[in-house]
Amino acid sequence: MDIKVLGSDRANCAATFALIEEVARDMGVPVTLEKAEDFGALISHGVMSTPGVVVDGRLVHAGSVPSRGRVEGWLERNG
Repeated sequence: MDIKVLGSDRANCAATFALIEEVARDMGVPVTLEKAEDFGALISHGVMSTPGVVVDGRLVHAGSVPSRGRVEGWLERNG
């Protein structure tokens, strides 16, 4: 599963990245996790406020740090 955290908002993007990393590890779901801070990545996915989260090429969240339950849902459906 490929997951990208989009945005350069240091606090919220870092918190989102760390949360996804932690939940994937706790659930034992292998993921490829990367940060994309360039403007082109935001525009190509239609993200207007950060952080944005893209799972396997599909935007699943934008504008805030997602809840742990929401991240678990992404990993359960896609893992």
